[in-house]
Amino acid sequence: MSAQRIESFATPEEYLALERAADFKSEYYAGEIVAMSGASFRHERIVVNLAATVHRILRGKPCQPNGGNLRVRVRRTNFVYPDLTVVCGEPRFADSEHLDTILNPTVIFEILSPSTEANDRGIKWRLYQQIESLEHYVLIHQDSARVEVHTRQNDVDWILHAEEGLAGRIALPAIGAEIALADLYEGIEMEARAE
Repeated sequence: MSAQRIESFATPEEYLALERAADFKSEYYAGEIVAMSGASFRHERIVVNLAATVHRILRGKPCQPNGGNLRVRVRRTNFVYPDLTVVCGEPRFADSEHLDTILNPTVIFEILSPSTEANDRGIKWRLYQQIESLEHYVLIHQDSARVEVHTRQNDVDWILHAEEGLAGRIALPAIGAEIALADLYEGIEMEARAE
């Protein structure tokens, strides 16, 4: 999904009122509302594969996946839409009336595209590091079989592990999960890489 700035300044309350009435999704960065556009076939295929895989792995465990229409609030002034989140234990919501904005994701997944990669690696990554409950930030490439996992070590340090190729597997110890890249990219034709 790509993004386009649509509002120069709004309060968090104004953003939420607009967002809940809107026909399209927008993210909110400390006063700036940024509209999100549609996604590619590959992106959506990976989202479906990811959701199905994570749901299957976590069935019966205290952690549950949530789709990309559930917002995450970071601090009080940022609202974003990850492609998929996992919350362990009881979800905490920004307000008890709407239940549409979570505060405590354990894992956040983003699927990279040419139009979102800079944002996912830049401002979103800086924001996600501020979420105390977050243990893993997972970046999934849509144009090649490559997944990067950032794992929290302490309050400031994160370790990056990358897997490439359909035989690869990623480990997410915080939720007791291991995911095969072949499952994420099932049904997606990968372009051959030039050697």
